Amino acid sequence: MWSYDNTKSLIAIVVPTGIGASIGGFAGDASQTARMFAKEFNVIVNPNVVNAACFSGIAPNMLYTEGWTLSQFFKGNLNLVPSENNKIGVIFDKGISQGIINVHINTINAVKTIYGVNVIDYEITKEPCNIEFYNTSSGISSGSVINHKTLLDAGRKLLDKGANVIAVVCKFEEPPEDNYQNGEGVDIVGGVEAVISHYLTRELKVPVVHSPAFENIVITQELVDSKASSEYITPTFLPCILLGLQNAPLFSYEKVEHNISIDDVKALVMPYNSLGSSIVLDAIEKGVKVFAVRENSSVLNITKDIINKTAIIEVDTYEDCIKMLKEPLNEK
Repeated sequence: MWSYDNTKSLIAIVVPTGIGASIGGFAGDASQTARMFAKEFNVIVNPNVVNAACFSGIAPNMLYTEGWTLSQFFKGNLNLVPSENNKIGVIFDKGISQGIINVHINTINAVKTIYGVNVIDYEITKEPCNIEFYNTSSGISSGSVINHKTLLDAGRKLLDKGANVIAVVCKFEEPPEDNYQNGEGVDIVGGVEAVISHYLTRELKVPVVHSPAFENIVITQELVDSKASSEYITPTFLPCILLGLQNAPLFSYEKVEHNISIDDVKALVMPYNSLGSSIVLDAIEKGVKVFAVRENSSVLNITKDIINKTAIIEVDTYEDCIKMLKEPLNEK
């Protein structure tokens, strides 16, 4: 249940996907940080902050907001519309084998039974999506969808059936061996997941979040790093996005009473050296305080000095950020 406290300020906690952030670059490992902020403020989070495979770090006063929506929100082009018990449609990639689809359908039914999530229907794409993913020369993850139109067609069918938010599950080949399970490096599939979500959200005008499906669903018996552990104990990563989408805000291009606009945001909190995104620059332009947290670094090297934005406030830890935001003189 969405629980927005009008007596609390609104803060955005963002950790971009696929940049190897030391906090939030793995599987829901920024959840504790976000929930620490949620004790003091209402919080906008991007899915990467709280998604954790079969777990979710979402809290009742968090606005689970996909990246394209977030960028348009910070530009002032749209407002967030608080919503509860959304009607979720699920897209499955035809490339996924029927057995693995069955595992995901069982997962949907379990989440519906336990949490009351309102998944109204699913669609299987007419053609395989054919996902490619890789790390770029700069070290961040990215990728492409060869057959993106088949996803769009399936999404439109779900909207016609009454869905107002959409979960997407595409087939991914097994990633190459790396140090991700040891809590190091970059989530190589995260970048293209963001590409899929951004594209469909922009085209369908509803929140869309992606979860990968792998044909090899054997649960590892090896010990892995705690930051990645939630992804190694489950055959499907679908639960976290269903729980996030359940009460995710919708969006509107009109400013209506009770909608949330960029004018309501007190601060944007980012990893220390990932400040090159449009939301940072737009936040500064709109007069929103921007905090760069040194304890969270990434493979990027985009600091306040690099972008020449002296207004950005650098702090050592997320706890320090909370303390500063609670000071009366910092009230927006």
